[in-house]
Amino acid sequence: MPLLLLLGMTRWTGDYDKVLAANVQSDLRIAEQYLSQLMARTSEELTGVAESLAFDAALEGDGPEPRFLDAKRRELGLDFLYYLPSGSNDVGAGWPVIEAARRGRAETAIDIFPPEVLAALPGELETRARIDLIETTAAVPTDRQVEDRGMVVHAASPVRLPGHEGVLVGGILLNGNLGFIDAINALVYLNPVTGGTRQGTATLFLEDVRISTNVRLFEDVRALGTRVSASVREAVLDEGQTWLDRAFVVNDWYISGYLPLTDSFGERVGMLYVGMLEAPFAQAKRDAYLWMMAAFAAVMLLSAPVFLWMAKGIFAPLERMTLTMRRVGRGNLAARIGPVG
Repeated sequence: MPLLLLLGMTRWTGDYDKVLAANVQSDLRIAEQYLSQLMARTSEELTGVAESLAFDAALEGDGPEPRFLDAKRRELGLDFLYYLPSGSNDVGAGWPVIEAARRGRAETAIDIFPPEVLAALPGELETRARIDLIETTAAVPTDRQVEDRGMVVHAASPVRLPGHEGVLVGGILLNGNLGFIDAINALVYLNPVTGGTRQGTATLFLEDVRISTNVRLFEDVRALGTRVSASVREAVLDEGQTWLDRAFVVNDWYISGYLPLTDSFGERVGMLYVGMLEAPFAQAKRDAYLWMMAAFAAVMLLSAPVFLWMAKGIFAPLERMTLTMRRVGRGNLAARIGPVG
């Protein structure tokens, strides 16, 4: 019976961990779909602007009026929006999304903008993108002090208006974009359909640096600038695997899912993460262990007297037979077993 208990608990533990991993995998897919929908919506809205009558009416000289582009940028929730006429091959050259738009196909991707590209765009994006790095337990050692690159949703759409052929380019800076990550967290963890109000977190990484997260260093301080553990970085960024396991996140253990993100060049440049605090599930598992062991002990205590009483009904007559046979063997031919129930 103890062996049966051990086998049952071992099997139950394995199944419990598989269910948690499957749950995190489902949460990770929801987050991935949200990011994909954001990219698709940005592309569709940009194409809608490029093909609109309002864009045609705003054209003057080499492009649309700056006020028109600024108004559309704010309306669409973009961080930058600009127009490239067909002859400006020196601007935007090398970016696959822009080259695709020049060939007549709208394209959207996650791209990493270096500081000089951010500085050339309006809106102080270079300053907004800067995140000071924080020394993090279990992370790969580094001498860097700041992350000054920007991860952006980079979209481009062809403009086919006669005499004004070109490309309309827009995007969203994801560094410090807390609205984006809070929307993912609410969608995954505050939705009754997907499990109610679980203690979950979501994070966007530029390589191994948290650039948008609701993981907390302290109660009101988000862990921007902290870095992922070395084991996760190796598996996800270096090897391209999807991580579905427990992982140390800043200052606690989480049941975690990490998905690699690739840019328009096909390079792995970041990660998308969701995770649930492990402590409540570990406590639930410990409580289940204690309950099963207590139930087992109670059953043993209650059943032992019954088993002993039943055994006595079998062995007591056999012992009387053995005793009588010994007495006969010693010469007492009058020995008898007596009445047996």
